[in-house]
Amino acid sequence: MNDRVTSVLRLNRVGLWDLLDIAIVALLIYELLKLVRGTHAIQIFLGGGLIVGLYYASQFTPLQTLNWLIRAMLGYIGFAAIVLFQADIRRALAHFGRAPFFRYLSRPETTDETIEEVVVALRMLAEERQGAIVAIEREIGLRNYVESGIPLDAAVSYDLLVSVFRPASPLHDGAVIIQQDRVAAAACFLPLTVNPRVSKDLGSRHRAAIGLSEETDAVALVVSEETGRLSLVLDGQIEQDLEPEQLRIRLEALMLHRSGRQPREEAKPLDA
Repeated sequence: MNDRVTSVLRLNRVGLWDLLDIAIVALLIYELLKLVRGTHAIQIFLGGGLIVGLYYASQFTPLQTLNWLIRAMLGYIGFAAIVLFQADIRRALAHFGRAPFFRYLSRPETTDETIEEVVVALRMLAEERQGAIVAIEREIGLRNYVESGIPLDAAVSYDLLVSVFRPASPLHDGAVIIQQDRVAAAACFLPLTVNPRVSKDLGSRHRAAIGLSEETDAVALVVSEETGRLSLVLDGQIEQDLEPEQLRIRLEALMLHRSGRQPREEAKPLDA
């Protein structure tokens, strides 16, 4: 037994492939922990860990009934995990799909002109305190959400965006989705976040923007109807009370930086 332990721990038996294997597994575990941190999935993981602990405890004790019950449940755990973790699994796969290895599959990027038109439109809507939500597609496609709205396929312009969100417009309820410098659709339905940590003060537009950003890498922009404040939502995090110039700088940094293009000289990244 001692010889076997010594041979396993002998460093000269660890090769390059072993180190690569360990590094990949460690990276996967780290990314998984980052994804479930702060979500309901962490409580489910703790419950699963408790069941595993009880199973091994029943293996070494006379708790035969407990051991039989847990073994009988094992066949259904896979199905239960898919149902309970469907949103988390989808988000995890999308997260890994954004790895640098897949960057060559990137979509055409948003241009300065599109950013400027969006910022001008949101500034005008904010001044008039007219609620609005605009989602800009990045790497992950938003086709499912586009199909839930009214297709437009129009050039991005502040006139169009302002007109869509006028209270008298039949398209003002819902989100506008921008794909590849085109207004793909309006009146789109977005998923509301179920994160219990989201402030109770946030309305349905902000919750929809957070919900979309939790499932995709899209940038969601919100104008509050009550306060006229501008917000930017990305990766489940919301930045509130942005000035139009700050919003433009943030969009340039997010949408133009991937190809190495830099924002205009006066643009400086905001503090996190």
